[in-house]
Order: sequence, then structure tokens, then C-alpha cells
Amino acid sequence: MANLRVRKRRWRTVAAAGAVAAVLVVGTVPAMAAGPGHGVARGDQGPDKSGRGLDKEALRAALAGLPDENVTGGLIRMSGTDGRWSGTAGPSVPVADAHFRIGSVTKIFTSTVLLQLAAEGRLALDDTVQDLMPGLLPASYFPVTLGQLLSHTSGLQIMTCATEDMSPREAVDASLACGEPTEPGRATRYNGINYFIAGLIIEQVTRHTYGSEVRTRILKPLRLRDTYVPALDDWSIPAPYTRGLVVTPDSTGLKDVSVQNPYSWAEGGMISNAPDLARFFTALYRGRLLPPAQQKDLFRMPAAASGDTRFSYGGLQRTEFPDGTVVWGKSGHVPGYTSGAFATRDLRRLLVYSLNPTERTPELPYVLRIAGAAFDVPIPATAG
Repeated sequence: MANLRVRKRRWRTVAAAGAVAAVLVVGTVPAMAAGPGHGVARGDQGPDKSGRGLDKEALRAALAGLPDENVTGGLIRMSGTDGRWSGTAGPSVPVADAHFRIGSVTKIFTSTVLLQLAAEGRLALDDTVQDLMPGLLPASYFPVTLGQLLSHTSGLQIMTCATEDMSPREAVDASLACGEPTEPGRATRYNGINYFIAGLIIEQVTRHTYGSEVRTRILKPLRLRDTYVPALDDWSIPAPYTRGLVVTPDSTGLKDVSVQNPYSWAEGGMISNAPDLARFFTALYRGRLLPPAQQKDLFRMPAAASGDTRFSYGGLQRTEFPDGTVVWGKSGHVPGYTSGAFATRDLRRLLVYSLNPTERTPELPYVLRIAGAAFDVPIPATAG
């Protein structure tokens, strides 16, 4: 077990994940209002790029130069109607279908289960946490809806007081004991506590574990054999896997953190690989996992909330590039691993990427280069 200082540092990684969630964002366009409390995204057509196909040389160039002192390796997998391509670079990535820790991409599995439960009439996005889990939130708090959890507009406290040796419920309780909440629905504030509570709601409503619900509802139907929710005491990662290597304060070398605590659970604890993530997002966007009403919720944006980075009622991050290209998806980060899955709404292009950052410097420039090559979009000078 890591010492308390390390545990708190890693929980601050979760607390600061707003920056990581925005790692692919070049610019986002607010949703247009569509009645009180709900919104719809602006048109996602973007510029006509039909017939261009993938720029495979640009994709290769996006991985060129790895490894270096900031990133020890990376992989890209492209699929969709514009073509397919995969590539790897660096010694930390043994094969293109290696396992890696997906961090906050886990949230989309969590939101999908909750939207399925809504389709079954077992809960609704307008249900409050207070009704679904009486006693979890203090009596003085504003009502917080399930939709506000999933879209990061709950206003609840950032998880700065939890430690990674706590159970999910203990982590939530510790976080709620620190600081004060803000009024829900007013602003987007990316926050892991939202999806810890979402996982607890899944267990409360179904009377099954979070992992069993993900497995029964998503992994088995889609035959995602390389994806799973680790038990909270299972620090392992199955071979072959990408190696997470990070700098440590007391050493000039790199420490292998591939084996680590999956403490982030329904917020960010899952393990997968690129082929499985591509299959999951393809099925999700095609409506194979959700009926029409919940498929609309998957992409529906809150209307009233402010914020540079915003999330749908399905937890998806909408990103609009300077040329008008719009993609939807989710990024994730845990020590030694940064990954993401983003696609155009019509699945013309679907990108899955994974990097192994050393955490010497932010990996944003590397991710932006990948995004630029994947979606044939201009990237800012900071990606140079």
C-alpha cells in the first residue's frame, strides 16, 4: 500500500481531472437551449470531408519520435467509414492490442448502465440523489439530479479529502465532509465524485455490484473479452499490457506503476484495449445499447450550465475544432496512462489512443498531434 502522501497525491489527480478531461479540447461550442433544464447540441455536420480518407502518413508522424523523456510509448487505432489504421511506438507498448488502464473513459460505461436503467423505468435522469440514496447527501444540500451527476453539473465538492485505501462510499463521505457544495445546474465542474455516486446508485437500484452490471449489460453482449472492472483489491493488469513509467520526487529514474490500485472504480478504474474500446463506442453510437429516447440523452447537453468544457447527459465530451469538425467521446488519465476514444457522430472516423506519459511535462501536445492527424483538423501552435 502506498503511503498517505502518495494516496493523497493520486486522489488530487482525480480531483484535477478537469484538465485531463479537456486534453483533447481545442474549443467547445455551447449547446442551444431546448426548454428548461435541457439542451441539444448544435449541428454536428461540420465541413464536408467526404472522400478524403485517412492520412496515414500524418498518423505515423503523430507517433514519430517516441519514446522521449515525456512519453515512453503510444498507440493509435482508427476505424470508421473513412478507413482503418493502427500503429504503435515506443518500448512501453508491446503490441497494438495491449491492455491499458483507461481512467475516466470508464465513466461512459457507467453512464451507459444508468441510461439502460432509465430505459427500464427503474430510475430517471430527473430523479435526485436524495431520493435514490437517502442519507448520502447532507440534509442541507440542494437536490442533485442523476442528470447533473452525469453531466458534471452537480456542484458537489471536489474529491480532495479522500484517500485511495477507502471504499467508494467512504471516499464519497470523506469528500462531502470537505468544503461546501455550490448550487447544482449552474456550472460544469468536472469531478470524480459524480461517478462514484453514480456507481453507488447502480448498486442500490440493481442490488448487484457495479462490476457485474457492466459485465452483464455491456461486456458480454458486445463480447468485450479484454475489458473488465477490476476488484478493488486487484492491482494487476493482464499481459500483454502497456507499461506506465513515471518520474518520482526522490529519484531521477522512472518507476513502473503498471500495477496500481484501481481505487477510482466507476469513475476511472477499468482496464481495456484499443479493439474493445472501438467496438464499444461503435455499438454505443449506433444505438445498439440504448433505445431511441436514451440515445438522445446520450448526446443531449445541459442548457443552463456554463463552462469551457461541457458534458452531455451521457457523460460525453463534445469537442469542436477550429474548422468546425465536431467529435464526441471521453479521455482518461491515471498515473502512467493517458487514453481516449473520440468519434464523429456518424462514425466516419473513430479514434482510440493510449499514451504512457512520464509526467515530467503535460502530454497535451502529443494528444493534439494525434487528434489533428486522426480528424484531419488544424491544431494550435501549442501542439508543435
